[in-house]
Amino acid sequence: MTALMGVDIGGTFTDLIFYSEETGEIKVAKESTTPAVPEDGVLATIAAALPDETLDDVRYFLHGTTVGLNSLLTRTGATVGLLTTRGFRDVLEIARGDRGDPYSLFWRQPPALVPRRLRLPVTERVRANGDVVTALNERDIGVALRVFESAGVESIAIAFLNAYSNPQHELAAEKVVRDLGFAGYISLSHRISGEYREYERTSTTVIDAYVRPRMVRYLRVLQARLREMGFSGTPMVTRSGGGVFTFAEAEERPFETIMSGPVAGAEGAAELARMLGLRKVITADVGGTSFDTCMIANGRPGLKYQGEVEGMPVQTPWIDVRSIGAGGGSIAQVDVGGLLRVGPASAGAEPGPACYGRGGTQPTVTDAAFLLGMLGGGTLAGGIVLNASKSDEAISPLAKKLGYSVQQTAQGIMTIAAASMASAIRSITIERGQDPRDALLMPFGGAGPLFATLLSRELDIREIVVPAYAGNFSAWGVLAADLIQTAARTRIMPLTNDALREANAEFATLFKTLASRMPGEHEMVEEIALDIRFVGQEHSLTVSVPEGGQIKSDAHAVRSIFLDAYDRTFGHVISENLEIVCLRATVRGRLPRIGLPSFSVGTSSARNAQIDAWSFSRATQLHFAIVDRSSVSPDGIWGPAIIVEETATTYLDADFMARKGDGGVLRITDLRET
Repeated sequence: MTALMGVDIGGTFTDLIFYSEETGEIKVAKESTTPAVPEDGVLATIAAALPDETLDDVRYFLHGTTVGLNSLLTRTGATVGLLTTRGFRDVLEIARGDRGDPYSLFWRQPPALVPRRLRLPVTERVRANGDVVTALNERDIGVALRVFESAGVESIAIAFLNAYSNPQHELAAEKVVRDLGFAGYISLSHRISGEYREYERTSTTVIDAYVRPRMVRYLRVLQARLREMGFSGTPMVTRSGGGVFTFAEAEERPFETIMSGPVAGAEGAAELARMLGLRKVITADVGGTSFDTCMIANGRPGLKYQGEVEGMPVQTPWIDVRSIGAGGGSIAQVDVGGLLRVGPASAGAEPGPACYGRGGTQPTVTDAAFLLGMLGGGTLAGGIVLNASKSDEAISPLAKKLGYSVQQTAQGIMTIAAASMASAIRSITIERGQDPRDALLMPFGGAGPLFATLLSRELDIREIVVPAYAGNFSAWGVLAADLIQTAARTRIMPLTNDALREANAEFATLFKTLASRMPGEHEMVEEIALDIRFVGQEHSLTVSVPEGGQIKSDAHAVRSIFLDAYDRTFGHVISENLEIVCLRATVRGRLPRIGLPSFSVGTSSARNAQIDAWSFSRATQLHFAIVDRSSVSPDGIWGPAIIVEETATTYLDADFMARKGDGGVLRITDLRET
């Protein structure tokens, strides 16, 4: 088997990239997502791109999915029962005692995934050092199980106090639950997270239990149907913290797939940045329902060790992607104050924007862009031919409410959508002390290149890099991932040489466990990081120790690494002793790489065509050339132009120039005088 296939599910489209290692051939496909049965969209996309016999050549099927995330966002996961230490029944609602929006008088805490009647206490107690204080009362488990059975619970989360230090009681409770006949899913907190913080660990365990049944069913059905089509390779899914792991392990750790879809593009951008030597890149991934952005520095996306969905913490590595509800399907409306708003509601894949002609009637970003001429002739991937009269019908009532023409309203929709996206980018740059003007903008997704020049003007970014196969770039990003396994253990101890020796012993154990989870034979790289803080602080800072799988430096050298990182982050240091809080181990297994793609220069019926479109640079209607992307040479073309390709459209406004760069990218430059 000599081929790789990446498939990424978006809110509106499902994208595919197929790469033959033997011939270098690349095939792309983009078909409508099927939200109710997402595997149907995956298989339809594969069928559109590949004959059945080709699947036998595929060594790895790599997949980015939003199934787990959508279960959380739409509250359509399993009915979960929670067993918790007596006295901690309400930890999910007490949380940290703060407010998600401290300035809103109308803020309400989102309801817990498990209602109080299904959060049942069990008598037991373990200290933070692992000592058992109170033995497990198995009768409490029997009482709870009867309640769960009557409520139709299909998944049980067990989260006992300090189980990360001693899992004895959680393991015993699992055995009792099984002995009493429960045949559903069980999530144990010590298997989910080896870290302290009771609220965060409980929340993560409940989320795992909540999405587990649907994720397991989805992965098993998808794998079975792939086998029926002739695929005999290894299926893998992307992780929230980057990299991929097997379907089998994703079934055991579904909470690690929550951000599987959004991180694929960030992974691809990081790989492309490394290949092209780009120091600082801001991604702009615009799909049908959402806008995702991430800062890539020195070829690595930002990484956190705790994520959050709808105010619920997830204690797992998390690529630092900022997402908002703004995309091609985002619906425009007039709010109660008479102002035009765009998103976060979306027309999605069904029925889609009005111009798709599939029954949608609400005005969307795609409708506005099409009426302004930004989409050229209006033929999209998947054979979709846009209908201008449907767009006009959808936007006209909105224009009437606002007192503007249809074209002015469409301009407003695009401007507001771009401003929302720019605001999200500022949240990961300016608000963190980073100047976006020092970075390149990398737009992708079906609508990313459409907004590229609008965003560059909004943020005063002078250079844009549009990847090859931009509309399917998240699928390309899946193919750029490594096999990754991670583990963390809370171990609070002073930063001394003796403590570092203890840490090395723990790392040896962690790496042995992680290596056993690695499928097949792969070249493996071990990485370690430490959460460190000043004594007396509550929160810590994670620092990488670049020495392989063991700490070879002494305590003084590790202290210097931490102080440098602390000073860069906070602008000062404190004259206090340090303590280690958590040990983090990562194993990377190298997978085959697709390499730098390129577009071949060829002819196209799109060349020499023209369309009248709105220029945001000049604030007037101009003649835009419609140019096939494959015809763009290193000498470049000047805007205004609409650059078309199979799965995306690049809107090149006046005063911008685009040329072909290494790896088939479009290098777009703002030609205005500074």
